[in-house]
Amino acid sequence: MAIATKPQTRPHNPQFSSGPCAKRPGWSLDVLGAAHLGRSHRAKAPKAALAEVITRSRNVLGLPADWKLGIMPGSDTGAFEAAMWSLLGARGTDVLSFESFSEGWATDAVKQLKIDACVLSAPYGKLPDLAQIDFARDVVLCWNGTTSGVCLADGDFIPDDREGLVICDATSAAFAMELPYAKLDVVTWSWQKVLGGEAAHGMLALSPRAVMRLESYKPAWPLPKIFRLTKGGRLIDGIFAGETINTPSLLCVEDALDGLRWAEGVGGLAGLIARSRANLAALSRWVAESDWVAFLAEDEANRSSTSICLTITASWFTALGQEAQAAAAKKIASLLEREGVALDIGAYRDAPAGLRIWGGATVETSDIEALTPWLDWAAAQVASEHLQSAAE
Repeated sequence: MAIATKPQTRPHNPQFSSGPCAKRPGWSLDVLGAAHLGRSHRAKAPKAALAEVITRSRNVLGLPADWKLGIMPGSDTGAFEAAMWSLLGARGTDVLSFESFSEGWATDAVKQLKIDACVLSAPYGKLPDLAQIDFARDVVLCWNGTTSGVCLADGDFIPDDREGLVICDATSAAFAMELPYAKLDVVTWSWQKVLGGEAAHGMLALSPRAVMRLESYKPAWPLPKIFRLTKGGRLIDGIFAGETINTPSLLCVEDALDGLRWAEGVGGLAGLIARSRANLAALSRWVAESDWVAFLAEDEANRSSTSICLTITASWFTALGQEAQAAAAKKIASLLEREGVALDIGAYRDAPAGLRIWGGATVETSDIEALTPWLDWAAAQVASEHLQSAAE
């Protein structure tokens, strides 16, 4: 693993953060010039821009025509919380928990909403046993574990004749993975992931079954204003036509439109998926030849192409305690940041010690390929430092 000299080629863009994520190639502040700054978001032109985000998102994702799509406050978290607080409690709920964000949804169901909830858990790197899910109940799941690099391969485990709703957090999957809408009832995501948009805005997509639940069920708990999707027992249609619940950033709206236009220009959903898969393939080739690193996601079929999580397998590293492992992994990430070749690639704070590299569509595969020799170099430096310290 030892590499004495620094690699010569550097990534053109060192931004490999898993959220907020890299802007699309060629992005500059100039693309925001048409933003309706200083205007009311309820005025004709700004409202049309909000509606355009909805329309372009629907078209790129291939959302079914009978689904509703709206813009929500609070990023994916706000959109998903609105769905949970508005829809759950009508029947029992199964929650899949296999990384930090899905664990958060389980906590909400059990400790905040206090509903009849069964939590199906798995450690980082694995999925829960999908055969244990009871689809007579509502089901809450993440399609892609942003902090574990584990994703669902497909929706074949979800029956077409399910009785409950399937509520899906797709924040680091939407625009990079195929989502089987016929198997889902609620899908949420944020602007700052695969298309590299700015933060604080979420998207909420509802199937006809989800709308039916909203209009026929009233939760036992009070709903904050930013979670209210119905009024007088009817869906608030304006939310799904660009009339947001609270004031959105029109600068972020223009940025989201730029990302969507770029997505259309690279081949739409198929092009976006291909770009992300190419990034995973590049890292996979490197991992296959590596003697010090492996994927945290053990099953290749469930390996994320966006939030790609790596675990360090070198003997000097595995012999360390947990705190020392975390410190060593942080040293690798910090060394690369100081060199300006990789920013924000440390593992998520609740995840096992390691590295996390964003492989979404806005990242160029050539940058992934340029990064891998630097990963080897940085790991070698930290390993050498540790072994020298141990010998003294």
